[in-house]
Amino acid sequence: MMKESSEKLNNQAIKLASEGSYDEAIACFMRALSLENQNYLLWFNLGLTYRDSGDFEDARNAMEKAFELNPEDEEIIETLAILNYDIGNLDDALKYCILGLEFNENNIHLWNTIGVIYFNDSDFGSASEAFEQALSINPYYYDALYNLRDTYEELKNTAGVDECTQRLNAIKRN
Repeated sequence: MMKESSEKLNNQAIKLASEGSYDEAIACFMRALSLENQNYLLWFNLGLTYRDSGDFEDARNAMEKAFELNPEDEEIIETLAILNYDIGNLDDALKYCILGLEFNENNIHLWNTIGVIYFNDSDFGSASEAFEQALSINPYYYDALYNLRDTYEELKNTAGVDECTQRLNAIKRN
């Protein structure tokens, strides 16, 4: 009989999740976690699987456990920011973004997420600053450029809208 390992269960669960068999994948992750409860990667993958299945609350709980075990992992922090945003918990979303930027101030995804949070709070000035920060790090970051254009529209900055539109079109052509 083959010995069960958390690594094999993790791989099996990822395969099941990729096929849309979320309940089976979650059961596999739970089995793996019963063998290795302090493995942040298992918690992270469980969180992603809950998210993909539409269960954002359990996704956030699993992701927070992964964060507890590995508080400096940028991917965990980014995912927590987005999960909290998705469930409407904007204060926590912003908290995770700021925390993540303390580890890496050049994380364009976190700057973009901060911009989105401010945009949805109708704080267009702060939103444009966050998107501009992301674009100062990577001028070809399509999402931030797209979001900045929308923000400039809200701010009635027609020159900014035109510039963003030109840059978006140039990126699309490449």
